Amino acid sequence: MLRLFKIHQNLIHKLECQYPVTPSDLQQADWIDAQEPDEYERDLLEHMIRDELPESDDMDEIETSARYFIDESGLHLHSLFLSQRGGRHETETVAFILQKKHLITIRDAAIVDFRLFRMRAHHKMISCQSVSELMITLLDHKIENLADVVEELHSKLGDLSQDVLENNDCDLQSAISQLAKLENSNGKIRLCLMDSMREQSFLQRHLINQPELLEIGRKIMRDIDSLQSHTAFLFEKINFLMDSIQGFINIRQNQIIKIFSIAAVIFLPPTVVASIYGMNFEFMPELDWKYGYPTAIFIMILSAIAPYWFFKYKGWLQ
Repeated sequence: MLRLFKIHQNLIHKLECQYPVTPSDLQQADWIDAQEPDEYERDLLEHMIRDELPESDDMDEIETSARYFIDESGLHLHSLFLSQRGGRHETETVAFILQKKHLITIRDAAIVDFRLFRMRAHHKMISCQSVSELMITLLDHKIENLADVVEELHSKLGDLSQDVLENNDCDLQSAISQLAKLENSNGKIRLCLMDSMREQSFLQRHLINQPELLEIGRKIMRDIDSLQSHTAFLFEKINFLMDSIQGFINIRQNQIIKIFSIAAVIFLPPTVVASIYGMNFEFMPELDWKYGYPTAIFIMILSAIAPYWFFKYKGWLQ
C-alpha cells in the first residue's frame, strides 16, 4: 500500500490517487509511505529512486554502516519503531530514503506512530517546510510516543508495586507474568532509544548545513537522554519487585514447611507411645491392667499437647 503526501504552505496534505498509482503520482508527492508494498509498487519505487528497495533482512541488520549511509539514491536510515502485537510490544524497522525532493518510508507492518502522525497532520497540528524537516519531525514524534509508553509503563508498575508490597492476598504468579510483560516492553523501548541516539548522531553529521534541523536533533537527543534515565529506573524497579516476589514466595513456602515440621514433631511422641504398646511381647504388665488403655490414650494426648504449648510459648507458631 502506498500513501502519498504533499507539503503545501508548511502543512502536510494527503494526495488522493486512483489505484494503481502511476509514476506521475509519485513525482507529485513529497512523502511516499510504503506499507507492505506489492511487486508493482516496489517496481515503481525502484524505478523512481533508480536503485533496489531494501529487503526485510537488510533492514534488520544492526551494523551502523548497514543502517545509516548515503549513496547515489539518497540518504538511507533504518529506524526502529515500537509496535504492538498480541498484547506485547515489538520492534519494527522502518527504512527512510531521503532525496532532495522526496522522502520514502518503507515498512512491513502497521505502526501506531505513523497512524498518529497522519492523524495530527490531518488536523493541521504538524508543520514542516521540506522533506528533510518532515523526516526529522517523524523521528521526533517517535520519541514523543515512546515517552507516552514509558509513562504508561511507569503507571502500571506503580500499581503493581503497591499490590505486591502492600496486599497480602496478591496473586504472586500473576504479578510475575505482569512484570515479565513490563520488562519486555521496557527492553524494547531501550532498544529503540539506543537506535534513535545512533541515528541522530548520523543525521547531525550530514545535516550540518541546516541549523534549524540541527536544533531539532539536539532537542531529540536531550529527550532520549531523559527517557534512557527513566527506562533505567524502570529496569531497576522491575528487578527489585521480581526479587521481592521471589522473597515472598520463599517466605510462604517456608511457612508451609514450618507447619509440616511442627505437625511432625507434635505427632511424634503419640506415635512412639502407640508403637510401644503395639508390640507383641509376652511379658507386658500394662496389658492386664484395667486402666491401661485409657492411660495410654491419655499419655498420647498429653505428649501431643505438651509440644504444642511449648512451641506456642516460644512463639514459634506465629
